[in-house]
Amino acid sequence: MVEKRQYFVQVLGPGNGKVLYVGTANYLRRSIYENKNGITGGFTTEYHENRLLYYDVFGDINRAITREKQLKAGNRKKKELQIENANMNGKDLQYKKIRGACCESCFQ
Repeated sequence: MVEKRQYFVQVLGPGNGKVLYVGTANYLRRSIYENKNGITGGFTTEYHENRLLYYDVFGDINRAITREKQLKAGNRKKKELQIENANMNGKDLQYKKIRGACCESCFQ
C-alpha cells in the first residue's frame, strides 16, 4: 500500500508576538527540529521563530502552497485571529501528536 504524502503549512513565532513566519513543509516535525536548532539558518534563525503556533495539513502540495500564500497575503490581525481560533492558549504545538508529521529518518 502506498502511503499518501502530506504537506503542512506552518506558522512559527517566538511567542512574544513580534514576528510570524509562514512556510510549507513536507515533514513538519523535521522542519520544527531544524528551526529550533538553527540548522536551516535564514529568517527563522535570525528572528528566533521556533514555536509552532498553527498548522494546516494537505494531501496536495498545490493546495498547501495556495494556503501558504493566503496566510502570507493576509494582514497581521488575520494571522493572529487564525492562530487564536486554532490555538487559544498560544501553546507550542510541536508537542501535540500530529499524524503523518514526520518520517522515520527525521532525527537521524
